[in-house]
Amino acid sequence: MSYEIAFAPLVPLWIVYGVAALAIAITALAFFRRLSGWALRGLAVAVIALALAGPALQEEASAPLSDIVLLVEDRSASQRLSDRAVQTAEAAEALAQRLAERPNTEVRRITVGDGADNAGTQLMTALTEAIAEEPKARIAGAILLSDGRLHDLPAAPDLPAPLQLLLSGEETDWDRRLIVSNAPAFAILDEEITLTLRVEDQGAVPTGLGPAELSVSVDGAPARTVRVPVGQDMELPLTLPHAGRNVIEFKVTAVEGELTDRNNSALVQMNGVRDRLSVLLVSGVPHAGERTWRNLLKSDSSVDLVHFTILRPPEKQDGVPVTELSLIAFPTRELFLDKIDDFDLIIFDRYKRRGILPALYLDNVRNYIENGGAVLVSAGPDYANVDSLYRSPLGEVLPGEPTARVVEEAYLPRVTEQGQRHPVTEGLAPIEGDPNWGRWLRQIEVDPKESDVVMTGIDDLPLLLLNRVGEGRVALLASDQAWLWGRGFEGGGPQLELLRRLAHWMMGEPELEEESLTAEAVGQQIRIIRRSLDGDVGAVTITAPDGTESEVTLEEVSPGRYEALFAGDDMGLYRLAEGDHEIVIGLGPAAPREFEQTIASGDDLGPLLASTGGGVWNMTDGVPAIRDVRPGRPAIGRGWIGLTPRDATEARDISRVPLLPAWAVLLVVSMLIIGAWLREGRS
Repeated sequence: MSYEIAFAPLVPLWIVYGVAALAIAITALAFFRRLSGWALRGLAVAVIALALAGPALQEEASAPLSDIVLLVEDRSASQRLSDRAVQTAEAAEALAQRLAERPNTEVRRITVGDGADNAGTQLMTALTEAIAEEPKARIAGAILLSDGRLHDLPAAPDLPAPLQLLLSGEETDWDRRLIVSNAPAFAILDEEITLTLRVEDQGAVPTGLGPAELSVSVDGAPARTVRVPVGQDMELPLTLPHAGRNVIEFKVTAVEGELTDRNNSALVQMNGVRDRLSVLLVSGVPHAGERTWRNLLKSDSSVDLVHFTILRPPEKQDGVPVTELSLIAFPTRELFLDKIDDFDLIIFDRYKRRGILPALYLDNVRNYIENGGAVLVSAGPDYANVDSLYRSPLGEVLPGEPTARVVEEAYLPRVTEQGQRHPVTEGLAPIEGDPNWGRWLRQIEVDPKESDVVMTGIDDLPLLLLNRVGEGRVALLASDQAWLWGRGFEGGGPQLELLRRLAHWMMGEPELEEESLTAEAVGQQIRIIRRSLDGDVGAVTITAPDGTESEVTLEEVSPGRYEALFAGDDMGLYRLAEGDHEIVIGLGPAAPREFEQTIASGDDLGPLLASTGGGVWNMTDGVPAIRDVRPGRPAIGRGWIGLTPRDATEARDISRVPLLPAWAVLLVVSMLIIGAWLREGRS
């Protein structure tokens, strides 16, 4: 029980204050005028003011509340190393039992696992959430059972009681880890980059270990092993082998006795990009479509364009000096013999044989294609006559043979069924119905031979033909009317997108491969993407980091594109295979955040523990006794840890008894007024 005086004014407070002020004024006036009953009159008005304030004796009946102790158990991945899990479980049970024996105490047990998306151990977040669910005035303390390796220290709550850490692990623990720094997201092909690596030992490291063995593998190829020093930064020169994603795996051979080998490897995924794409454009005659090709290639900052236009053929003798027709002479030998391999793509735009390029040069262009080069022919009427490029050594590799027929009429270019599956023309036109773009006005009739026809024109004649020859690629656009789309004729069309895709497919950009197997990480899942023109796609075999194999069936999501999602249980390097296609992909970091620091330590939590009066207790020293300590006193000592009793109570009942009943107020005021009157009467 507790008692106190409480006030419940019967009228607004300003009236109470006014009556009190009136009492003081009357008393002061009577005093200065030396009236004989002044004190009694002042007391009468004061009693009235006090009565209006509503004084009452308040009696409160309350019951004591139990103290709450938060027991937070760390069950993250680093706590499963060595025998830490057993240590922690035994200590948690022993502490829970001792706290249960403590009078007037409730225990809240909280378990913390690995954070989502490689967030690590979120001890402070869990503690903050637990405190928010409890009355703060009842929390007597919090005990963490952990290795001290947490990743959310800034989220630490403002604790009203001691915070203690029971530290798992052994003094003899040691571990080796691999650190890769300054790894860029992309690198230029054929240019050497330098990665910085460091092999680091932590904890009670045994003597005489010597250098570490480091193996390096690119895209799952056989690894190359080198011996590297421990505790020193090492620079590793590296050149990416191909465009697109390159997965580089570094691994340090595990040593007997270390805590884990999960942090002995690292995955680096870099995109290989070309520095500059070199394109040679040879225009046979000036025409409206010539500017289309030039604008397209010049608009791409990654393209170095060399463009020559033949303004006057050799047979035309008009007496105009050559120096007035060109800035430089056409360096045919240099371009087509000496430096032809420096070009990623050669475009012949309405070019025909005029004696400018001898058969030897064109034969060298054919060799260039077979050895991995790319040639695109944009054909006009010249392709159908006797001077056609097809009637040169290039004819052996060109995808379409001219029939000598040139069709001069309007038609609507259409994407073929195969073109709907090919990345060059995929999605440019609706699968069903006519495309919403303008017509072209001329087409060269060609026999497609064994090439892929992705677009057709008049009477379904081949319009855009693609083919692979040896290691290279060749394409034929059987019309010189693409520029009509660029000029907006009848609404125009996707001219820039079509020609851009065509040029990049010919230069071997990985995202435009028509037969490919790719994958991308989506959180903890792998999205598998398979492109195919013929639709003969089988199941994908996935080999996980631990060597287990799984098969995933792909579903066609659009013409020529097959996809599936695979949930990876472990982080690391996954190998995917389907038919002749094999790739690798890294899911998450090879060494998760939980394994960056594996040696148990209370250093990070030390300042926070000290600010609450708590400290660090090693589980190897047994389970400490529990004592009560006063607020602000040290809460850890030899063989014990402390909690602060909160002595919280809960109000069960409140009653009030007026100190001045109305009849008593009337009686007292009447007596004081009568007394003052009698006093004045005697005077």
